[in-house]
Amino acid sequence: MYGSIEYIESNRSSHMVVEVFKTNVQTKRIAKMIIADLSQLLPNARINFDLEDCDNILRIECQQLTIGEVIEIVERCGYSCSVLE
Repeated sequence: MYGSIEYIESNRSSHMVVEVFKTNVQTKRIAKMIIADLSQLLPNARINFDLEDCDNILRIECQQLTIGEVIEIVERCGYSCSVLE
């Protein structure tokens, strides 16, 4: 259903992908819990929430990202998550 986004290294420089998700996470406590879970899947990623945004943004920056796994982890915690378009 969801694909993997991956940028292959060229000329020995690594490329980062940034993906932004809309969520219904509303508290810092829950955001920290979800970030901890996502960090296990993506140990070298930069992960943060913007809970002041109307879409409660989850932003992930990393070299390889599997969108479906991110959504599954957030939903397993009981919250909605979809790619922000």
